[in-house]
Amino acid sequence: MTNELDYLSRRVAAGKLSRRDFLGRAAALGVAAPFANSLLSSAARAAGPVKGGTLKAGLVGGESTNSLDPALMMTQVPFAFGKCWGEMIVELSPEGKLENRIAEEIGSSDDAKVWTLKIRDGIEFHNGKTVTAEDVAATLERHSDEKSKSGALGYMKGIDTIKVNGKEVVLTLKEANADLPYLLSDYHLIVQPNGGKDKPDAGISAGPYKVVTNEPGVRHVGERFANYWQGDKMGHADQIEVVVINDATARTAALQGGQVNMINRVEPKIVDLIKRVPGVTIRNHSGPGHYVFIMHCNTAPFDNNDLRMALKLAINREEMLNKVLRGYGSLGNDFPINASYPLFTEIEQRKYDPDKAKFHYKKSGHDGSVLLRTSDVAFPGAVDAAQLYQQSAAKAGIKLEIKREPGDGYWNEVWNKQPFCASYWGGRSTQDQMYSTAYLSSADWNDTRFKRPDFDKMVLAARAELDEAKRKQMYHDMAVMVRDEGGLILPMFNQFIDATGPKVAGWVEDPHQELCNGYALAKCWLEA
Repeated sequence: MTNELDYLSRRVAAGKLSRRDFLGRAAALGVAAPFANSLLSSAARAAGPVKGGTLKAGLVGGESTNSLDPALMMTQVPFAFGKCWGEMIVELSPEGKLENRIAEEIGSSDDAKVWTLKIRDGIEFHNGKTVTAEDVAATLERHSDEKSKSGALGYMKGIDTIKVNGKEVVLTLKEANADLPYLLSDYHLIVQPNGGKDKPDAGISAGPYKVVTNEPGVRHVGERFANYWQGDKMGHADQIEVVVINDATARTAALQGGQVNMINRVEPKIVDLIKRVPGVTIRNHSGPGHYVFIMHCNTAPFDNNDLRMALKLAINREEMLNKVLRGYGSLGNDFPINASYPLFTEIEQRKYDPDKAKFHYKKSGHDGSVLLRTSDVAFPGAVDAAQLYQQSAAKAGIKLEIKREPGDGYWNEVWNKQPFCASYWGGRSTQDQMYSTAYLSSADWNDTRFKRPDFDKMVLAARAELDEAKRKQMYHDMAVMVRDEGGLILPMFNQFIDATGPKVAGWVEDPHQELCNGYALAKCWLEA
């Protein structure tokens, strides 16, 4: 039994077996979890990361319009490359615990309105400058400014004042918020010299790699930063490269052919085929990510809630989950929260009901077709999902006109611009962060144009409520409002499905986002 577990623990250390599967096998053999975890730790220490070489990823989610400005990051390629060159104030561990990065300590007043960030000594930017409390403060100031167009703006506007006191940054909030440290883990908040106010797209931070090539929509290359403050914790390869491959077939072929070492967004319909490829490992896990169709509540004809309700009732979620995700996900219920959030509460599941959809559609007074825009880059299977939606809506007497948009430019010309389109969200670390990023009236990424002062008040009240039971009820009420009155159609929560090629080791299961929460290139290495 011990020999078998030793063997399996070495496979985990090499990235060839998931931690979950190992612990399941250990339990089946009657081995207690503490002993099993100690075996994993020993195997990891014995294996050790291999230094050198070039680690390559072939990723969907890159466009010619992409920028190195962290405020503007919205798709997978800037996100993953940003986690290589950028350094955060704080980060979330795979277990959901706070990991201090540039902030060495974080403390708050008893009422959670004043927060103090003690900035760590000895961290160096790629340009040789030492990271200071002034840089951190300037970073937060820039992302609090509407002119930045930051994806973090929705909740950053909750900060009233930002002050520097020696090595500390002191934040005073407009309302109490016990979740503030979690919000600071938002991937937009990469710390830059002077907060990026001078040149936000310079690509300079304090991460394990420094930018050497930036060709938006084509490729991005990072070179290991010799003075990285965490030393050997990340940045094992001499060089990392992200190749933009938006086509799913080409992406898979690049992995099979050894042109890249890892890919993201493996389409569920080919997972079983990929599993048979020698040396290739599927890396899938559940999390807060969700695939959606979004309507602008302030734009005709979607400014009519009866039409919005008709479209919500006209989608066959079970069919879409089975045929598009092939079971690699779970049903959605038209609000952006699932059981991966600690304060989640169950709400009656909305079901496909063509008769009710027909009733609301007639009541809306709308006549004619409804234009839905989709694209291969919106989410894996988005075009197929739109076609299934078209068929289920037709049974309710609703004519959906499907327009397939090109991938390049979709996130700048369609998403958050056109009134009805397919999209995705990776989710966020807390309910407050999710609602503040996408549903507050003031949020730049409010992609359903759900602008309700009464909802805004609920967000702020829940943010300030320190009684967990009361806060949970508040989030329940907010979810019901979004579900029944908002512009979100959320048929399914997705699993993140990545894949790695031969000799890739160091993979860490992380439920927060794809590619080890974006850190796969920084954390993994190639075995010799």
